[in-house]
Amino acid sequence: MASPIRRAAAFIAVFLCSAGFDQGTKEWALTLPEGQRQPVIDGVWDWELAHNPGVAFSRFDGMAHGQLILSVVAIAMIGVVLWLAAKTRPDQRMMRIGYALIAGGALGNLVDRLRHGAVTDFIRWRAGDHLWPIFNVADALLVVGVALLFFSPRLRPAHKLQT
Repeated sequence: MASPIRRAAAFIAVFLCSAGFDQGTKEWALTLPEGQRQPVIDGVWDWELAHNPGVAFSRFDGMAHGQLILSVVAIAMIGVVLWLAAKTRPDQRMMRIGYALIAGGALGNLVDRLRHGAVTDFIRWRAGDHLWPIFNVADALLVVGVALLFFSPRLRPAHKLQT
């Protein structure tokens, strides 16, 4: 088993690298022309720059003091996730990685809110005429992190039942 310091260092590395990767991709995305689709895989995946001042699917867009409220909620959420990660047992590595990805995604979107007043989205998936909402790397990190939390108990090897 890794020491508590090694577990914390691994968590911090995943947390900061994921937030940094998100911010790097958003800096690149800001070079795209806003609102113009640029196909990556025709009919499936496009780059399309958009700015979302709300939350998922632009909810809370235009809400008075919305950026402040959403920023405070993000900071609180990151704090809760850090606390939950600190409470994991040594054998719960996948859960700690999930928490680190969630915290990294939340930090990436928080940095956007504080720097730009909106979250930078740029990944668009589609199937024919159906368009999924535009998202970013931070959003993907959040989804993967939640999936790891959900599946991590199922990923651990089963322990022998003692009779």
